[in-house]
Amino acid sequence: MSWLSDVFQKGGPFFIVNTFFLAVVIALIVERAIYFLGRGHLNAKAFLEQLRKLLSANNVDRAKKLCDATSAPVARVAKAGLNRIHRGEAAVAQAMEETMTDTIPEVKTRIGALWSLANICTLVGLLGTITGLIHTFGSIGNANPAERQDKLSRGISEAMYNTAFGLSIALLCMLGHLLLSAGMKKVISDLEAFSLRFENLLSDGAATAAASRAPGAPAEDVEG
Repeated sequence: MSWLSDVFQKGGPFFIVNTFFLAVVIALIVERAIYFLGRGHLNAKAFLEQLRKLLSANNVDRAKKLCDATSAPVARVAKAGLNRIHRGEAAVAQAMEETMTDTIPEVKTRIGALWSLANICTLVGLLGTITGLIHTFGSIGNANPAERQDKLSRGISEAMYNTAFGLSIALLCMLGHLLLSAGMKKVISDLEAFSLRFENLLSDGAATAAASRAPGAPAEDVEG
């Protein structure tokens, strides 16, 4: 702890500012990681297979309850389609498309901010570097030779601490953006593929039901 306190003292005010930004970056990365590994994560293929079995048994209510069991984007899109299943293919497609339009921004949220934070932290670190050097060279001009070396050493330490800290946070932002973007693209890709397959599944079910009601279909015996 004494080493950490010494670093903060040598780093100056801009070092403290970047510490605040570091806390923001860590909180953002952790929140998005929890989303992709928890609430936003769902095996789309297995979920589609479960829905297929329920719909083949004509158990739409159970399918809706299965969708309500999770708040994953895939389940929300499926629930929107199931709610319009009796209104025709066009209504189902429109409902699923509208839900995807509302869901995708939720998946992408705050990830792009990491690039901005990387630039901000780098610039704050450079400001700390420049102000540290300005303060150093301004103070050693009138200092006696005995104090000059100590002040020069402190000023250069402040400058280097700010540079290193700002670049370290920027590197963390870039790595976080890389990993979270990969997770985001996977979720969106799974969501688009699921939406297409589920829409086809509902269309096939509607076509099968229509064929069973066609005039040429076998009818049940009726007592005269």
